[in-house]
This record gives sequence, structure tokens and C-alpha cells, in this order.
Amino acid sequence: MTGGRDGATIPECAQSQDPPDLAAIERCFRAARRKTVGTKQTLKAIKNESPRLVLVAEDADPQVVRPILELCRERRLAVVRVASMLELGRCCGIEVGAATASVIG
Repeated sequence: MTGGRDGATIPECAQSQDPPDLAAIERCFRAARRKTVGTKQTLKAIKNESPRLVLVAEDADPQVVRPILELCRERRLAVVRVASMLELGRCCGIEVGAATASVIG
């Protein structure tokens, strides 16, 4: 883990890689004590807490993820883009797609 905003640690899976290491993201997500899956929960986490990492699917509807990306930019939160909603869902341990997810702690 590396240093991040306000002394928080950013998971190594957030290190810029293109494409991102999905196995590392999955390990990071599963190891997290607190996490969110889905746009509403992720947006709430960004507003009320400070996630160490926000995951966004590239193929998600831009209108759905725009508010999340704007808040992340304002709050200088680490964002990792995953190629598809299906891949992000798998990383989160669910069998359906997910537009966004976050690692809180």
C-alpha cells in the first residue's frame, strides 16, 4: 500500500496499470473490511466517508457514473477503471455486472 490523500493508504491495485490487474483488484476488494457495490451505495460512501479506492466500469452508462467521477475528482480520490461491468461484478464477487464499487476500509 502507498500513501494517499490525508494519510490514507491507497491499495496497490490502484497503482496505474493499463489494463488494471483484475486479480489484484479482486484480492483487494475481498480483503477490505468495508466496501460498496453499485452506484447508489458508492455515491453515498463518497459523500459520507472517504473510500481508499473507487472502481468504475468503462462500459457503464456515462450519465450513471458522471456524478461519481465528478465527486472523486473534487475529493481527489483514486479511481480505477475496469473494462466492463461484468468484469467489475466478478471482481466484487457477484455474478452480475456492476457500474461502480468502492473500498472503504
